[in-house]
Amino acid sequence: MTIKKNDIYTIKITDLGTQGEGIGKIDGYTLFVKNALPLEEVKVIVVKANKNYGYGKIIEVITPSPYRTKPLCPVAGRCGGCTLQHMTYESQLKAKQNKVYQNLVRIGDFKNIDVEPVIGMDHPYNYRNKAQYPVGCDKNSILIGFYSIGSHKIINNDDCLIGSPKNKTILQAVRKFMETNNIPAYNEETGKGLVRHILVKEGYYTNEIMVCLVVNSNNFKYKNKFVDSIKNIENISSIVINYNTKRSNVILGEKCEPLYGNDYITDMIGNLKFIISPLSFFQVNPRQTYKLYSKALEFADLKGNETVIDAYCGIGTISLFLAQKAKYVYGVEIVPQAIENAKENAKLNNIKNAEFFTGKSEAIVPELCQKRGVTPDVMVVDPPRKGCDESLLKLMLDIKPQKIVYVSCDSATLARDLKILCSQNIYKVDKVQPVDMFPHTYHVETVVLMSKVDK
Repeated sequence: MTIKKNDIYTIKITDLGTQGEGIGKIDGYTLFVKNALPLEEVKVIVVKANKNYGYGKIIEVITPSPYRTKPLCPVAGRCGGCTLQHMTYESQLKAKQNKVYQNLVRIGDFKNIDVEPVIGMDHPYNYRNKAQYPVGCDKNSILIGFYSIGSHKIINNDDCLIGSPKNKTILQAVRKFMETNNIPAYNEETGKGLVRHILVKEGYYTNEIMVCLVVNSNNFKYKNKFVDSIKNIENISSIVINYNTKRSNVILGEKCEPLYGNDYITDMIGNLKFIISPLSFFQVNPRQTYKLYSKALEFADLKGNETVIDAYCGIGTISLFLAQKAKYVYGVEIVPQAIENAKENAKLNNIKNAEFFTGKSEAIVPELCQKRGVTPDVMVVDPPRKGCDESLLKLMLDIKPQKIVYVSCDSATLARDLKILCSQNIYKVDKVQPVDMFPHTYHVETVVLMSKVDK
């Protein structure tokens, strides 16, 4: 049977894909259907057909899933920010738990592994402390919002329900500033136009707000007018211009210029304060971040005499969290600016038992062990979505810390890495705890405790 574009079928949805799309079969042929849910019967039109799989669009939901609910956001289903708002929150959590489990079984080859229920939110809305809004235009107006899933078409939306309610006022002010001064929005196809993105960061516990305007120029002649247009909005404490003239999808350029207030804001995780600059990474869900790091600290089970190495330490968030209980913490990160922030954050919190190093962990950690005689009791890794570098995994197997605490934002690469770490019967997986950092999306954070096998 040959499946072609524009064919129409009625299929049953049996599973969710990596982006939260429904998965159904047509005589063994896999079809991914956006906005479809498991246990649904849907009428679909094929919009793209590859040899072994294709993509479909819902024409009609014939039998709704028991998991289906009406999204609160008027652009849900079109905007790429949320992919699961049409699914009840309770069923989202169960789907994410199953996602982690299935990846550990299928990719990691783990048998009879237990995955704890996902730690969710009481109110899974308005949780993001950071938002990056692309700016564009159509024939009649300026567009500010989010990209439609799988494209760079901007869906106009200044009131995102998973973002801060304060963003709406800021976006409306920036739109008015651009219209009043006839400032053109950036056009990706031509590379012309001035305003590319609006980046807003908010300190959830401090209420400090940073607005960063990303412009397609090496200079910005409207600096004073821009400051005047938004500085009186409540809690604005930092206004920054970021210059990015590259023809690429990278949002931020390397150069930032502060125009008003500080060139950073601060926020809290527990009793620790952190400096957040325009270019620095900070977890986007502060309420869940505390739960995530508390779980990592619980798994590390520090008594006060342990040495900890934190690979991929970023601006020192987990490092400083652990330093409150450890004897000494060594943080390693490849991004120089992040290490500078980590050192500032240690000083800000008067933490003196943490030290930070710039470079690749697979290069820095051997130097710490061989030249400085560091013997880690606990290794903590919190890598990007691509997972740990394979050489770092081999290094951990060589130095053999008593415990490894793995914090992951991608359960597929997590499963791959855990398989390697368990391959020599040196380590075993003790606990797997998912945490829902991103409600209404299919992403899930996971904390794993590994300990040495008792031989």
